[in-house]
Amino acid sequence: MPLPDLAEQVQQLRTLASEFETLHTRVRDVSYTPGTDALRQISPLLLKAQDLTAATLVHLGALDSSPYTGIAGSRASLECLSSVVVAASLASSDLASALYAHPYDGAPFPGYPADDASARTARHAEAIPKMTGHLADAAHQLDLSATGCRYVATGITRDLAATRDESASAQRAARPALTSAQYDALKALALGGGRLYESSQRGLGVTRVATDDGTRVSIATFRALAKRGLVDRDTSTSLFRGQKITITQHGQQALATPRPAATAATPTRAAAKPSAAQGAHR
Repeated sequence: MPLPDLAEQVQQLRTLASEFETLHTRVRDVSYTPGTDALRQISPLLLKAQDLTAATLVHLGALDSSPYTGIAGSRASLECLSSVVVAASLASSDLASALYAHPYDGAPFPGYPADDASARTARHAEAIPKMTGHLADAAHQLDLSATGCRYVATGITRDLAATRDESASAQRAARPALTSAQYDALKALALGGGRLYESSQRGLGVTRVATDDGTRVSIATFRALAKRGLVDRDTSTSLFRGQKITITQHGQQALATPRPAATAATPTRAAAKPSAAQGAHR
């Protein structure tokens, strides 16, 4: 599963958390009268809890079969999401228990006396605390489910960000080291600032770098620094007016390292060989 799909999973988990929160509020605030009305009021809550349980299980399976399992920290997210499946299932069980505890007013077996008003009132009074307890337990489990979904969404986001940072660090480490000239140019731009200009000479556009302290920075050196993401320029300004050059965070990190030693010039082949005149003199 590519990273965009994981980002979609994160968004869906946050949506799922919101649905758990909404159901939590509905269960907490449900109002009913013992009897047929209770069945009508609580049954939709039970069906919704079961739907959310199934949705959580689908997300768990998708994450468990995705490349996310290879990312450090993913196990904690998977374990947390599996606990949400448990909490959502317990919420469904609590809602079902509330329906089981509520007094039904059907007729008894033949030979048993039918309930009178006082007996029915007594059965209702006995059932209400039990139902209230089951509904409170269901609300608590739904609250835990919402919290768990948000925790997993945050965990995936954090794990992906850490993986990107590690990848970026590895890429920076793999880049060739700065030359002494590049380091000096970067330091001059960081301390004194500079601008990138384009001027016309003999009908040709010439791009140059001007530093505030007069340090000479060649355009080739600037382009090398820009390619590595060590400097940036304000492209909202025209090159003819001068685009301000700034040092990026990566550039600041590069300056925190020791200055590379200057590379000694390698003698050319022509200089290494004796000249014709020297040979004749000998």
